[in-house]
Amino acid sequence: MTHLKTILTLLILTTGTVFSQEYKLTDFVETKLPKVSSDEWFELNHSRNEFKVFTYNGAIKIDKADEEKDAILEIETGRLIGSDHGEWGGKIEFIPNGTTDKKLIKEGNVKFIFRFKNETYFIEGLAHLSTSKGTMYRLDKNVDTFVPIKVIEFEDAPEAMCIFGDNIFIAAHRTFFLINALNKETIFEKTFWSGLYPNSVAAIDNQNIYIGHRGGFTKLDILNKEIRFFKFRTKIR
Repeated sequence: MTHLKTILTLLILTTGTVFSQEYKLTDFVETKLPKVSSDEWFELNHSRNEFKVFTYNGAIKIDKADEEKDAILEIETGRLIGSDHGEWGGKIEFIPNGTTDKKLIKEGNVKFIFRFKNETYFIEGLAHLSTSKGTMYRLDKNVDTFVPIKVIEFEDAPEAMCIFGDNIFIAAHRTFFLINALNKETIFEKTFWSGLYPNSVAAIDNQNIYIGHRGGFTKLDILNKEIRFFKFRTKIR
């Protein structure tokens, strides 16, 4: 037993990955989509239960949502770090290898930094009061500096995303976007998850997409334009 514990500890330390799924699909029940600002919606909005979705071995998995952290991307010459402090702003910075010096690239509420088709991108987003918007930038290297190039604007603040093949799927504050070849397509608008804080997106394929958020999770069929909501069975506190 002691030997097994040692192996598991080394695995966690070396990979940083622990598959600790705490919920099964049967822990959720399909429920009619609540209308925003309805009693059912307020119950979800005030829930302390937040769920993230992810895929493992081609299947959807559900776990507790992680606490929000800075967006970090390791690149060959150093580390890119993005921060998001809501109405108090944020920024994207670069720390070169072998130093602790942070070089400001751009100010803005940075949600994600990622590689896609051999390019580096980051996405900003802000949903505050009546404002909800976002922008996707390509990050070009220019000698020892980075130049952000605007490629896509969003009419709603991006909250969570995933990449599947040639597609980027983005759950925004109340909208769902599909990005393909840097072309944006709005799949769903004015959704019920406005105010339920999407935290994760997972794709089984290019049709069946899952979103984790407060109170449960949502399944999208983006080809047939269908939305199904699954509520956590335990009483929401």
